[in-house]
Amino acid sequence: MKTPNPVDLLFADMDKLSPGEDSLSLYVLRSLPQHRFGVVVDAGCGAGRQTMVLATELRTPIHAIDSYEPFLNRLERRAKEKGVAHLVRIHCMNMQDIPSVFPTVDLLWSESAAYNIGFANALSSWAKAIKPNGFAVVTELCWLREQIPNAVTEFFRSGYPDMQSVPQNIAIAEEAGYKIFNTYTLPREAWVNDYYDVLEPRAKSLVNHSDVAVRDFAVDTLKEIEAFKISEDSYGYVFFVLQRSN
Repeated sequence: MKTPNPVDLLFADMDKLSPGEDSLSLYVLRSLPQHRFGVVVDAGCGAGRQTMVLATELRTPIHAIDSYEPFLNRLERRAKEKGVAHLVRIHCMNMQDIPSVFPTVDLLWSESAAYNIGFANALSSWAKAIKPNGFAVVTELCWLREQIPNAVTEFFRSGYPDMQSVPQNIAIAEEAGYKIFNTYTLPREAWVNDYYDVLEPRAKSLVNHSDVAVRDFAVDTLKEIEAFKISEDSYGYVFFVLQRSN
């Protein structure tokens, strides 16, 4: 009998695989001082919620990159359903390898994915590929204030020990060769609507699953949601809108 994949079970049929909202992605995209881009890369696209926003708004091919093929297959199906299949080009590959495959990028977009290879590492790696004056729009989980509930600090000590504050991440971006164009913080509802409000009941239904990996993944997900509930807005996802220096 095939071992169930916890990710497939928990995120089945979900277009939204992380905090975010189409309206906010679109708002940030429209805030850029230019709106025509030759090569556009969506790094760590997942099932492609924001890929669809980029394709529909820019009407230019979007190179959608992810290392998990089932998510890319879902994006491909959705792009066909929405009539934008000709604008979505999927690539099953590691985000780290973007510079070797796409050496000249005009706009690199990445929501809730850079942490997989480290925010600082991602920005410095991608800088090699982004044209001078080209843009990187990257969301990163950040501490938003100094007073943090103890239980939240404890959760992220193992959940994401490298989390930094917004000023620290701005410094990281500048060090990697970018100018800071703007930042935007995701509102609380971007975490809840169509994400945590879907994940929480699903995770609860899987905590007694026969497979230990599925049980553990469900429990970890519930711990994450609980940390968010008691966070007192001490952390959040922040859009870093960055322009590559000359």
